[in-house]
Amino acid sequence: MQKERVDELLELSWILREQGVLNCKNLVERLVDDNALEVMEGAMEEGLISTKNGLVTLTQAGEQRAEGIVRRHRLVERLFSEVFELDANQTESNACQFEHILSEDTTDSVCTFLGHPPTCPHGKPIPRGECCKKYNVELRPLVMRLTDFEVGEMGRIVFIVPTERERLSKLAALGVIAGNILRLTQKRPSYVIQVDETTIALDPEIAREIYVKSIN
Repeated sequence: MQKERVDELLELSWILREQGVLNCKNLVERLVDDNALEVMEGAMEEGLISTKNGLVTLTQAGEQRAEGIVRRHRLVERLFSEVFELDANQTESNACQFEHILSEDTTDSVCTFLGHPPTCPHGKPIPRGECCKKYNVELRPLVMRLTDFEVGEMGRIVFIVPTERERLSKLAALGVIAGNILRLTQKRPSYVIQVDETTIALDPEIAREIYVKSIN
């Protein structure tokens, strides 16, 4: 239990740092723990964080552990929301549990299955793992970008990571949504896909944002 309490503190430290507001006051106030100061002192004794002038810094050991927790949490969020299609509350509840128990190998397997997604469902970056580095040179994941598909290949849309939020509604209106099946019919000069009876041309930038699982 103490390990999980420290894990929560490290995860929150990472998130507050992303927001640019990591300090002792914010960490204690936002940590959901009746004895937040005690947990903070425990993390300091373990050499995971250090404090100076009211600011909090993750040590090398703390950085590594926090990165793993955040990576597991955000990958599980992606898995449960996009693949299992659970609602936001169920997804968050599962992510909070699995972040403490997934092994490194299992985490890499989930990441590979999802196609090494760059962000969680909320658009926050997922820390890269060793499997992501290997992906660039030797692995073909189960879920991949549409741009990595071969012409003629069929796949099921797993998730979409748009750089512009309005793209989701535009793609949805064309039937390009999670769960639907597409066939890639052309890659140059633009990407052309077939969804049901509809033929759709996509810019390469948009095609890179669509993640698909091959069903050939």
